[in-house]
Amino acid sequence: MGRTKDNDNPQIQEIIEAILQGTGTEELVQQLYGLGPEAVTLALMAATRQIASLRAKVDAPAAADPSTPSGQIPVYAKPNAPKRRRCRRGAKPGHPGYHRERPQEIHRRQEHRCPVCPECGGPLQRCQRSRTRIIEDLPEGIHTEVTEHTIWRDYCPRCQKDVEPAVADALPKATFGHRLVCFTAWLHYGLGVTIAHIIAIVGHHLHTVLSAGALLGQWQRLGEILSAWYEQIGEEAKQSATLHADETGWRVSGRTHWLWCFANSQVCYYLIDRCRGSPVLKKFFDTVFEGVLIPDFWAAYNVVEAALRQCCNAHLLRELEKTDLQNNSQDWKAFGKVLRRLIRDAIRLRKRPDFSPARYARRIERIEKRLDQLLDSDCSDADVRRLLKRLRRHREHLFTFLHRMDVPYDNNLGERQIRPAVILRKNSQGNHSAKGAATQAILMSVYQTLKLRGLPPLNTIVWALRIYTETGQLPSLPAGNAARG
Repeated sequence: MGRTKDNDNPQIQEIIEAILQGTGTEELVQQLYGLGPEAVTLALMAATRQIASLRAKVDAPAAADPSTPSGQIPVYAKPNAPKRRRCRRGAKPGHPGYHRERPQEIHRRQEHRCPVCPECGGPLQRCQRSRTRIIEDLPEGIHTEVTEHTIWRDYCPRCQKDVEPAVADALPKATFGHRLVCFTAWLHYGLGVTIAHIIAIVGHHLHTVLSAGALLGQWQRLGEILSAWYEQIGEEAKQSATLHADETGWRVSGRTHWLWCFANSQVCYYLIDRCRGSPVLKKFFDTVFEGVLIPDFWAAYNVVEAALRQCCNAHLLRELEKTDLQNNSQDWKAFGKVLRRLIRDAIRLRKRPDFSPARYARRIERIEKRLDQLLDSDCSDADVRRLLKRLRRHREHLFTFLHRMDVPYDNNLGERQIRPAVILRKNSQGNHSAKGAATQAILMSVYQTLKLRGLPPLNTIVWALRIYTETGQLPSLPAGNAARG
């Protein structure tokens, strides 16, 4: 009865709340002590509950499922990387030397000769010996070029209207030329430079004043024009022989979205959507995918109708390492050892210089029999049962790389192609609108695809914009290795 009475005492509750909020003074503590031992007990119990709650929030991510992506675990909850023996930097002793290639064009030549000896100041006897030194540098006073276009307007009696020629150097009603728009867009969407830094670069080094609103407006116009290339990239991705897939978190108008990436050696297609589930994949893969899809083990990819599939074995090996840190049971150690050895044997076989599915058909068959034996086993360990369930579901998707020479055993290419978007996300924190997200997906896809194809992004897009300005039609996206002037 006494405890209930003290618990209802507003004076005690006020003192306890002040102490828990960190605003308690020595006078309040003395006052609480004077109210008796039960009041002190109530305060200690409240403090204990608060400490337990805070520790649970901190410890929960670290004790999460090992399959939880690294991006969903707070930085403070991640363990420190283990110390590894550092290899000596650089190539091995005896390697051939590397040097910068000589430029193909010399723009300016200068001669240097001492008038007198730099040591004693005496006269010199002229000789015919000399050496050359190549120096590459930026020219002094770089600035944008301002051009005033005089556009004559003439009358056509047949059409009965005034006509004038199109200006191919800029979009209609634009005050920025193609090169400035494409250069700034490449810095932002291709390299991840922030808008504030772009304004500083152009302002300090090119002596041109820009505003964030003007840049965004021009980039959105550029995205609308290049949307035809964006659709072409998506169609080529769906018609490719192999296609890597990955996804990561994104923010649009402060709400969680997802950025999807579909890529191979020739195309990179980004898609920003509110959903991370199968509806996005059904919308993108509107027909049966005839190639080999290479994702991770995310369940949403199961809805894709693909001829073949290869799940990422690197994800599986990393999950084994994370589970080893949390599970020390004998059942898990035995299972992890067998599975790890099986995957590494398959990868080692694939890396043989003379590997071909026909040459090593018997070894491939033995590896698959070992997998079947592992899947037929059973165990009471929760982690073992979880992985066995996953492996049984993806039984046909683990060793596709042993039957197809053009299929890798991991999804590293997809992760490398999504990394530029992750870096840009750290700088820009996503998009402020759906229109900005659409522009983001289009321009990132175009710039990454041009990079994969070995095409200079600035010259290629300027070439296309000039044709679009003159004809109203955007040319097809070049196949690659064709620099545009």
